Amino acid sequence: MSTGKTVWVVWGVGVFAYIVGVLHRTAFGVAGLSAADRFSVSPSLLSSFVVLQVIVYAAMQIPAGVLLDRIGSRRMIAAGALIMASAQITLALTESLPVAVAARAFVGVGDALTFISVLRLVPRWFSPRRVPIVSQLTGLLGQLGQVLSAVPFLILLNGPGWTFAFGSAAALGLLALVLVLTLVRDRPDADTAPEPDPTSLRQTLASIAEVWRRPGTRLGFFSHMGTQFSITVFALLWGVPYLTSAQGLSASTAGALLTVSVAAAVASGIVVGLLTGRYPMRRSWLVLAIMISNAMMWAIVLSLPGPAPLWLLVLLVVVISVGGPGSVIGFDLARTFNPSANLGTAQGMVNIGGFLASLLVIAAIGWILDAMGGYTFDGFRVALLVQFPVWIVAITGVLLTRRKTRRVLAAEGIHPHTMREVRDRIRRK
Repeated sequence: MSTGKTVWVVWGVGVFAYIVGVLHRTAFGVAGLSAADRFSVSPSLLSSFVVLQVIVYAAMQIPAGVLLDRIGSRRMIAAGALIMASAQITLALTESLPVAVAARAFVGVGDALTFISVLRLVPRWFSPRRVPIVSQLTGLLGQLGQVLSAVPFLILLNGPGWTFAFGSAAALGLLALVLVLTLVRDRPDADTAPEPDPTSLRQTLASIAEVWRRPGTRLGFFSHMGTQFSITVFALLWGVPYLTSAQGLSASTAGALLTVSVAAAVASGIVVGLLTGRYPMRRSWLVLAIMISNAMMWAIVLSLPGPAPLWLLVLLVVVISVGGPGSVIGFDLARTFNPSANLGTAQGMVNIGGFLASLLVIAAIGWILDAMGGYTFDGFRVALLVQFPVWIVAITGVLLTRRKTRRVLAAEGIHPHTMREVRDRIRRK
């Protein structure tokens, strides 16, 4: 492994590209009500912007993973930055609803190429013992893009306006593109590493099926599904409308809560990363605890007959924000139970879990709000209940696939509670 400044430069530029990608992903969430006015759309049509974006993002995960295994992180991150910047400048200039929807779809394409590609850099450049904590830091620092959308982007949106705000986001994307092309390499030995052997379509499909058959991959999938979707739905579209229309907060207070979300994710992510590395055989218990705490907090808030006190909303945001770093455990599980050659494909499969759940919940909330008359307290109270079936599915999936994963370990002579042997397995990846 490289030990000099190059390690941190490569990783830092990758993280910057991911930060900008998260800005692109979440900008429409804080601009939701402005978009409703600009394009004259109902709640269900407004949700279609983000639903299509997430559908494209989820659909691209396996192709993106296969491409990542083939062409490496540098090209993937650069392509993602270019696609998202182009989409954002299109959104900045258009007043056509179909063009705007198409632009958000391309944001989903670029977004799909970015995170797993940045995450792939970590085991290439860092020693195995640092991989869990650096992976967590990668995901957490990326969420600074949500701060950019909640504060400076929102200021630009409310000040100079829609075109300037989205144009500025596009400019940051182009800066990320230049930095990636200039400074990022796939691995320390990138100049001497041989190109991968070409594979046929049949071999590629067989490899995808083999990765999915590994119970550790499916364990990562359900872990990601149940931890990530609630905070994603909140940050991506429905958080600000819920806080302002249903809970009666000002736009600035709602934006401040999104900033609290990022701070909570960063603080909890460091703890989650340390626990993941120290207790690898307890990762599924940590995932289950995060899911259950998320569900309990929403149950408390939604059971109230009127708007919740501010302190309770802050607590809600803090608790569901832990789901962000919690979802990274899914990638760590995929890394544990898949060889390096298939890691991009496995991580793409894991990433589908949370975003598939997110798009279903985002769409269902929009439909229910339409049916109940718009952005009302009662409408949101009913609509947000659609989260609970997802937690039931995810918890069930984790329990079942965990049992199968432990059987695989036992077949390989590794006792489920022998953490040293699991650490040795991780180091060999």
